[in-house]
Amino acid sequence: MLVARRRIAEDNIRRCLPELTPEQQKKLLRENFEHYGILALEILHMFSPIPGHYRRYTARVTRLDNFEHWKRAADRGKGVLFVSAHLANWEFAAGAAALNGIAITITTRYLKPKWLHRKMEATRLSTGVRALYQPRTLPGVLRALRANEAVTFVMDQYAPPPMGTWAVFFGAKVHTLAAVGSIAQRTGAAIIPAKQRRTPDGIVHIVFDPAVDLGDAAGDPDKATQILVSRVEKWIREEPSQWLWVHRRFKNAVWPDSGPAVSSRAS
Repeated sequence: MLVARRRIAEDNIRRCLPELTPEQQKKLLRENFEHYGILALEILHMFSPIPGHYRRYTARVTRLDNFEHWKRAADRGKGVLFVSAHLANWEFAAGAAALNGIAITITTRYLKPKWLHRKMEATRLSTGVRALYQPRTLPGVLRALRANEAVTFVMDQYAPPPMGTWAVFFGAKVHTLAAVGSIAQRTGAAIIPAKQRRTPDGIVHIVFDPAVDLGDAAGDPDKATQILVSRVEKWIREEPSQWLWVHRRFKNAVWPDSGPAVSSRAS
């Protein structure tokens, strides 16, 4: 499994960052796997048997930057759609937001086995984070927004139709979650980009950007999705060692050279 994931990461880096020399790509791969080691240790805290441990730990090792962007959006009373990605430690992002007074729900998938799902759900709830599980998340999303709460979507995962649409990501045409723009137009919710960045002192900063103005793209799911996924690509280029390169993001991707990604075939 580890060898297969390494091959996926190598292929993703090679295709997405062709401007890097082979030596630079190897260096990035090494730094990326060092990041996974840190991430694994952070996630282990979610399984602590000590009541309240993960809540205290999250508060200690996270910082929420640019809180005023969320406050300004929430004051509109239409709810907030956070757009995020698998950078640094994404579990910290929702937890830190909740600990700072933001009523937040994440959209995610059921985990297997069931004991793992129950444990993760309980740990998230210990920080105040609720979850909606695919594929039937829309009713819960709309309820949360009507209550002027926040809902988080990640934009860097493979999302086939009908949930996804084609978007260009690192030069590849690949299926990407297309719901955010449509939900924002339907509800009037603000879209706040939120990225994570781990600094050398071990602190994970959750950085809120100003609300996105989709302009004329608001009524076009394809254009709206492209605007948002381009923002995510920019973040990854800024902190490439902290992204999930081992993820099979480019399944069924169409690359400029018309060659299928190795990661689309790996198990």
